[in-house]
Amino acid sequence: EGLSLLGDQFYLIALPWLVLQMTGNILILGGILAVAGIPRAVFMLVGGAITDRFSSRTVMLVSNILRMIVVILLTVLVVTGEMRLWMLYVLTFIFGVVDAFFFPAQSSVIPQFVNQEGLQIGNTIIQGTAQLSRFVGPVLAGTLIALFGGAAKASVTGAEYSPDLTGIAVAFGFDALTFMVSVISLWMMRIPETNDDSRHQHQMESVWASIREGIVSVWNNVGLRVLFLVTIAVNVLVNGPILVGIPVLADTRFPEGAAAFGILMSAYGGGNLLGTILAGALPRPKTKFMGLFMLAIISILGIGVMLLGVSSLLSFSFVVALVMGVANGYVTILFITWLQSQTPKNMLGRLMSLLMFAAVGLNPISMALSGFFMKLNPTATFVAAGAIMTVIVLLAGFKSEARTVKMTIYETE
Repeated sequence: EGLSLLGDQFYLIALPWLVLQMTGNILILGGILAVAGIPRAVFMLVGGAITDRFSSRTVMLVSNILRMIVVILLTVLVVTGEMRLWMLYVLTFIFGVVDAFFFPAQSSVIPQFVNQEGLQIGNTIIQGTAQLSRFVGPVLAGTLIALFGGAAKASVTGAEYSPDLTGIAVAFGFDALTFMVSVISLWMMRIPETNDDSRHQHQMESVWASIREGIVSVWNNVGLRVLFLVTIAVNVLVNGPILVGIPVLADTRFPEGAAAFGILMSAYGGGNLLGTILAGALPRPKTKFMGLFMLAIISILGIGVMLLGVSSLLSFSFVVALVMGVANGYVTILFITWLQSQTPKNMLGRLMSLLMFAAVGLNPISMALSGFFMKLNPTATFVAAGAIMTVIVLLAGFKSEARTVKMTIYETE
């Protein structure tokens, strides 16, 4: 899957670049990204229910085949010059829907291959590979697009337009190739069969009933509910300001401009990778104190957002972004591993989809809110978001159920 994750970064760079080359319109670019992001968030919960209904391998295999077909179509349309704007909307929508099914299945498949002791190492490898692909993928994709040129033509709304699109087609083609490798790997993969009567019972339920069961189960467990709400807060109050606000700070506060943007994002991305590695290398905290320990690590994110808002030194901001990245990468592995180890297999897909929804599914809303408030006052937005995040963590810490969270609701015979 590492090669496939790398290919995804090529897609994420090639798609917006294609839109800008075709239209030069940032508003259209935002619309295209929303068309992909919103269905990904909406159908993520459905993906978790489907994963629990069938096997994780089957869901991943079908998702990769369909995404490969979409990317191959993108490649062919760009190469032949037949790409139209409406086609981009349709294809990115389909990609977003299918994409929503892959990640809950991927998170659910790991416990089927490793025992409890190896679960954290397994998650470290998967998440570390993902972080590494995010770190090097955009650079490789941008370089590839810049190196290749050609005479591909595009026609947008009937008007002839001939940008240089061959590099973009090559990037899409590379992504399609990585999907092909992933499909072959998944086809050869064999997951140990288990006689799980609860899975068969779950197959008789409707998808919506399955989703509701997962949501109710999380809500009824006070400690787990608090941790999920804290995860949503991190998405809205940390991820949004970082993704939207750091470019603004780089442009308005630091004389290095675009270089400062790259430095800070690399610090945060590199920190995430380092935190992921540390989570695999260091001993796992005792389950009794897991909730309190995770909340303490998450508090670093709120404090860091406030510091980024008031910092006027690039070197200090670099250190803050690096520490925030380490904290985020470390606590992500802890939470995913803990949740996987405590959740029965017949509920794992739904729990993972809920976690993915809380952590990344709300990104479109988070970025939209951050963009609105950043226009008003970037410094105030960073400080307010960080302060609210810190207060939420402190309030969560007063809940004894969150400090010593237990998954008693999921205990099975």
